[in-house]
Amino acid sequence: MKELFDKTSHDCSKLVTKSYSTSFSLAVNMLSPKIRTDIYNIYGFVRFADEIVDTFHDYNKETLMANFERDYYLAKAQGISLNPILNSFQQTVTRYNISDDMVQAFLKSMKADLHKTQYQTKAEYDEYIYGSADVVGLMCLKVFVDGDDKRYQELKDAAMRLGSAFQKVNFLRDLKADFEELNRSYFPNVDLGQLDAASKQLIIDEIEADFDYAYKEGILKLPVEAKFGVYMAYRYYRRLLKKLKSVPSEKIMDTRIRISDPMKINLLARSYVKYKLNII
Repeated sequence: MKELFDKTSHDCSKLVTKSYSTSFSLAVNMLSPKIRTDIYNIYGFVRFADEIVDTFHDYNKETLMANFERDYYLAKAQGISLNPILNSFQQTVTRYNISDDMVQAFLKSMKADLHKTQYQTKAEYDEYIYGSADVVGLMCLKVFVDGDDKRYQELKDAAMRLGSAFQKVNFLRDLKADFEELNRSYFPNVDLGQLDAASKQLIIDEIEADFDYAYKEGILKLPVEAKFGVYMAYRYYRRLLKKLKSVPSEKIMDTRIRISDPMKINLLARSYVKYKLNII
C-alpha cells in the first residue's frame, strides 16, 4: 500500500532527526502531533544535504549533491521517490506550497560549501545564511501557519532572524571543525586564527539582536501548535550562546560547547512551566 510506504518514509525522516540531533528532536516533540511529521521531513532533507558537503570526504561530493538535487526534482514531478527522505520531503513541499525559490536557495548554499572557503563580505555571508538557515525557518513557518498567508507574512522576518541566530551560534560553536577540518571561515573580516575579544563580542551582539527580534516579533505570536516547540529550541540555543560567551576568545577554538542531557531536561521543565503559566 502507498500509505504504508509513505508512513515508512516519514518514519525514516524522524529517525534521521533523532539520530543526528537529540536537541532538535526534543524541540520537535514539543510541537503539536499534527505538524511534527512535516518538520521531521524538512529536517531529514536538509540534514542529508548537509552531510554530503560536510562528511562524505571519501566520495565525489559534487556528484552526490547533483544526484540528490536531481532525485528531489524527479520526486517532486512524479509525487514519489524510492528515497524515503526525498519522498517525505516532497510531500511536505507540496502540502504546504513551499516555494521552489526556498529549496533552490538552500541547495545553493549547500553547494557553496563544496568549494567556497571564505566569506569576505557581509553580502556573501548574508546570502549564505539566508540559504542555509533562513529559508529552513521559512519552510517550517509554512507548516506552522498551515496556509494562513497573512500570518506567514507577519512572522516571516522573525522566522528568518531565528534561523540566522541558530546558524550563527552553530558557526561560533563549530569554529574549530569548520576552520581546521573543513577549511571554512564564515564570519567576514574576522581572523579565526587569532580571534580577539572585540571580534567575538561583535558576533555575539549580532546573534543576540537576532534572538531578541525573533522572540518578540515571532515566537510570542506563533500558533499554539508551534509555540512551545520553537520556544524550546530558542531556549536551547540561547543557553549555548551563554556558554560560548563565557569562553575566552583565545580558547574558543579549543573548546567544544555542548548542553548536557540533564541540562536539556532542566531547560525543558523550566520552559514548560513558563509556557503553561503563559509568561513567554
